[in-house]
Amino acid sequence: MSEANKPFVVTDRRKFTMDGTPRPDADPSPEPEAREVPAAASTVPATPAPPLEFKSPHAAAAEPPSPATFAGSESSANPVLPSAPTASEMEQANTAYQQTADHLDTAVRAANPGMERPPAMSFEQIVHSIYMTAILQLGGATKPGEQPKIDLMGARQSIDMLAIIAEKTKGNLTTAESQLMDNALFEIRMGFLEVTQALARSSANRQPPPPPGAPGAPGRPTIVR
Repeated sequence: MSEANKPFVVTDRRKFTMDGTPRPDADPSPEPEAREVPAAASTVPATPAPPLEFKSPHAAAAEPPSPATFAGSESSANPVLPSAPTASEMEQANTAYQQTADHLDTAVRAANPGMERPPAMSFEQIVHSIYMTAILQLGGATKPGEQPKIDLMGARQSIDMLAIIAEKTKGNLTTAESQLMDNALFEIRMGFLEVTQALARSSANRQPPPPPGAPGAPGRPTIVR
C-alpha cells in the first residue's frame, strides 16, 4: 500500500480511564522527566556585581581630609592640623612660582608693547589694597547723582582684617609703615562711623505709615471734603 493510501490512525496514549482505573492497553513507557531550566536561561537577571573602583596613590593623597580629622578642632584648643611642608618643599614651590610669574609678566608685556613691569608687592601696597577695598564698600566710588551701593558687612571685614595685620606686625614695622597703618585704620573706621550714622538718621527721618483706617492709609478709600 502506498504512503498516500495509508489510513489515518489516532493512538490513545492515556494511561487511565475516565473513572481513574489503569487502562490495560496503555503505553507502559514512563513519563518524560521535566527538564531543568539552565541558570543561564532564567528570565530573572542576576544582580550585577558593583564595579571595582581604583584610586591611584596620587589621587588618594589629593583628597581633602575627612571631617573626623578635625573632630577635635571645636572642642580642643589644639586642633589636629596637617604636617607643615619641609624647607626643601617650600623652596621648590617658591622657585617654581617665581619662574611662572616671570613668564606671565613677559607674555603680558609682549601682548602690550610699551607696558612697564608691574611693581613688586610690598607692605605698603597691601595696606593700600585693603584700605581702598573698604572705601569702595562704604560707597566711596559712587558717582554724583547715583545711589550709593554700601556693603557694611564687607567693609567691617576689611577693617577687621587690616586691624589683625596691624596687631600681628606690631613692633616689626618701620616708622613710615606704622604711620601708614595708623592713618589707614583711622580713616576707614571714621568712614564706617559716618556711613552708619547717616543711615541711622535717614531711617529716623522717614515718616511712619498711617495706621490702618486713618485717612490716606493704603488700601482704604478717602473722602475729600
